[in-house]
Amino acid sequence: MNWLSDEAIARLQAASALPDLSGTRYRLIERVGSGGMGTVYAAEDSVLGRRVALKILDLPDVRGQLSSRLLREAHILARLEHPGIVPVHDAGTLADGRVFYAMKFVEGERLDVLAKRTDSLPDRLRIFQRICEAVAFAHARDILHRDLKPENIMVGSFGEVLVMDWGVAKILREGSGAQEAQPPGAVPTPQGKTAPDVPVKTEHGTVLGTPGYMAPEQARGEIESLDERADVFSLGAILEFLITGGKAGDLPESRSSPAKDERSIAKQPMVKLPGVKRPAPKALDAIARRAMAKQPAERYASASEMEQDVARYLDGLPVSAYAENIFEKMARWATRYRVAIGLVLAYLVVRALLLLWLKR
Repeated sequence: MNWLSDEAIARLQAASALPDLSGTRYRLIERVGSGGMGTVYAAEDSVLGRRVALKILDLPDVRGQLSSRLLREAHILARLEHPGIVPVHDAGTLADGRVFYAMKFVEGERLDVLAKRTDSLPDRLRIFQRICEAVAFAHARDILHRDLKPENIMVGSFGEVLVMDWGVAKILREGSGAQEAQPPGAVPTPQGKTAPDVPVKTEHGTVLGTPGYMAPEQARGEIESLDERADVFSLGAILEFLITGGKAGDLPESRSSPAKDERSIAKQPMVKLPGVKRPAPKALDAIARRAMAKQPAERYASASEMEQDVARYLDGLPVSAYAENIFEKMARWATRYRVAIGLVLAYLVVRALLLLWLKR
């Protein structure tokens, strides 16, 4: 009798777990990861000759609830047509009854991996701006992500930034774009209903999200009260991760109380934090802390408002979250206009030397 090695058995188990794509237009290439309710595979679209990502429900769903959730995620993504949100190409049902949807295959790195080798703070902040833009777009269409974190952000090989994994997204208002009538040819669930027609309700007290990136009200399971500011909290945690190189929660409490009239930034002052890779600029510390305020009313009202503060920081302008003193204002002004100041000083030095030489 021939015995199979452990490695051979492992390969057979992995092969048996692969989905059967017969009857579809897709040819399986490899498993690339898992997320939410399903597993993601790389596949080739035999009709268009391109690589796609297939998200497939892990197990056959007799009751149809998970199928409805997966298709609901696909329909939400299909309506969020934005460069920062991965587009959906197709959806269907496999021979074994499992539902799937096909989306763009993103070649790149997760933000948590990329951040480990990107030392440029401005580059990190520009990535963060792109994240805010995608989230603001979703909010404008009444969709709340609810699980924003570095692991759910992909940065493509050409610099594209994509917000991924909308499996626990919340539709904020009835009658919004995400709940429009189903288009012709919609893929039915095993119960024969299209995804938007199947109610997917999260009960009060159910906690969905990731610790460290969830707003306090989200962590308490207050589902009905969640709004855009819950995602703003998560964006603050992501910003904190990017500016410290550590995990969410590394920043100390903000050193300054935010003033209501004159708030601005200083590029020079830094907060040196123990156990993290880099000091945090005070202005960025304040932006993150405002976004992560315990009370929703004290946070930025929108992702766009937060992104605008980050843009002002990058431009060397005052931000709304931090009140700088006179010395910090001078340092910021000198930093912003350092080239012009250098030219003026060089001119004055040359002129002084020229006058001294003429007087000899």
